[in-house]
Amino acid sequence: MNGRLQALLLCGVAVAAVTGAIFGLRAYVPVLSLGVLYVLAVLPVAAGYGLAWGVAVSVASMLAFNYFFLPPVHTLTLADSKNWFALAVFVATAAVVSELAARSRRRAQEAAAHARAATALLDERERLAREALEAEALRRADVIKTALLRAVSHDLRTPLMAISTGASALARGDLAIDDAGRAELLETIVAASERLDHLVGNLLDLSRLQAGAAQPEPELHELDDLVVGAIDELGPDGRRVEVRLPDEAPTVRADGHQIQRVLVNLLENALKFSPPDEPVRVQVSVTPSEALVRVIDRGPGVPPDERELVFEPFHRHGRGTAGAGLGLAIARGFAEANGGRLWVESRLGQGATFVLALPVVRTAVRV
Repeated sequence: MNGRLQALLLCGVAVAAVTGAIFGLRAYVPVLSLGVLYVLAVLPVAAGYGLAWGVAVSVASMLAFNYFFLPPVHTLTLADSKNWFALAVFVATAAVVSELAARSRRRAQEAAAHARAATALLDERERLAREALEAEALRRADVIKTALLRAVSHDLRTPLMAISTGASALARGDLAIDDAGRAELLETIVAASERLDHLVGNLLDLSRLQAGAAQPEPELHELDDLVVGAIDELGPDGRRVEVRLPDEAPTVRADGHQIQRVLVNLLENALKFSPPDEPVRVQVSVTPSEALVRVIDRGPGVPPDERELVFEPFHRHGRGTAGAGLGLAIARGFAEANGGRLWVESRLGQGATFVLALPVVRTAVRV
């Protein structure tokens, strides 16, 4: 059986299997809530055969879900336009998952090809050393792949389920919902959509950083303005942040959007791990060569052996397990892309201080 036929057969089997599972579960769970199960059909196809097949099975899944479960059934039209929202979210998510899985597969294939070429040129000792390095690289790739699947299965599924459940309730004509209940459902859908958008944005930012495609567009900025802008992005949570700024604002040459993203991620991390009644402090200072921003929380701190691990993608360290573990990895990536540094200082039980250092531009050279 050639590769194309094998891929086509796997696509059909995967979509049929999930469709059968939904038929079996629809008596117990609202059918719109079950649409997320088609992600389980997309993952193996995308991982095994690449993005094109992943997108194909995504579209096939959407059509199957529409044809068999969404009114009017056994047609490819929708009587209620609200259902298009749930389908659009599913297709967008499936496409993102397909791209990430296909990227991982391509990198694994490229790594294997380079390893084979290198092995042919090495003697017995060098070949053994290379194989040891390859084994470690594969181990790390497996860890990242497992973490990615966990992020997809939980952090994407949770907001999707909230969106699907809320949309299903609003779409039901036989369910009486007063204005307060309708407003609550809409608020749930909006909040879940924002969470999904934030997670997908993090995944795309991480992909760009790892591919070297997140090139900064540096301009002169007063660091104080970037700090204030980041606090504004936090919304109501920004009221918990206390800021201490120097008399003269340091100037940096950097991509303002990327550095503000670094600060937002650091502040969100600090707020998450600080007690609700404790503020998060931000201190801006300057040395002869660098401008420094310290974000100080009142959480449990970071153990010494995790001070570098917390900046690894998908690492959920001992300070908490919520989220996909991407915020600090993206923050360090953007900091380094702009010629800066990011590290953590911590004493267990006394909170943590994350320090962003950027090259300072002296007044004499301002333009």
